[in-house]
Amino acid sequence: MFAGWEDKGGRPMQIFHRSTNTIAKVSIFGSIFFLAIFAWVYSELLRSSYVTGQGVVKKQPVPFSHQHHVAGLGLDCRYCHTSVERSAFAGIPPTETCMNCHRQIWTNAELLDPIRASYRDNIPVQWTRINDLPDYVYFNHSVHIAKGMGCVTCHGPVNKMQLTFQHASLQMEWCVSCHRDPAPNVRPRDEVFNIDWQPPADAGEAHVLQAKLVKQYNVRSLTSCSTCHR
Repeated sequence: MFAGWEDKGGRPMQIFHRSTNTIAKVSIFGSIFFLAIFAWVYSELLRSSYVTGQGVVKKQPVPFSHQHHVAGLGLDCRYCHTSVERSAFAGIPPTETCMNCHRQIWTNAELLDPIRASYRDNIPVQWTRINDLPDYVYFNHSVHIAKGMGCVTCHGPVNKMQLTFQHASLQMEWCVSCHRDPAPNVRPRDEVFNIDWQPPADAGEAHVLQAKLVKQYNVRSLTSCSTCHR
């Protein structure tokens, strides 16, 4: 209704139907509800394995089994990932590392044809990265190893993985949660590569040990952007 709009009898005219007020309210609240649902769906999508790759087994030239090599044969992580203690990159084993064993065992296995071809032709095997951070993220394996962070913290129980997959989401919120409170993930340095290591069952003893290691290894809570984005 607008001032000055009158019918022939001088009475104010009703421009909009009375139901218009109800429709307007429903539209406003409906829009808010729709935006809230959309935001929730979007946030869940960002955390899904479709986006993060968490739990997804990627196809490899050879279906390498950590379960067989680590749990079955007892290979140490550093046998294949040779630079993990001194470099930002843990290292992908060259074909020569595979052939140290496979020139003597499983020498005719069809499954290992790509390995033998790589060794024969001197062409690296094109492995697919499992834990692959974006280029704008800086991560240093050697620093985390020196601070007492176990491999299993990020990579999960690889000794139980028949085919390797990404254990953690690797999203920023996951990394930041550890950077804010790293103590629960710190372990003795000589246990970093021991997948089966567990902290003391008693919570008090575990807390004392973690506090001691945090101080001994000078573990700091680093949450500034420049820590990972350089």
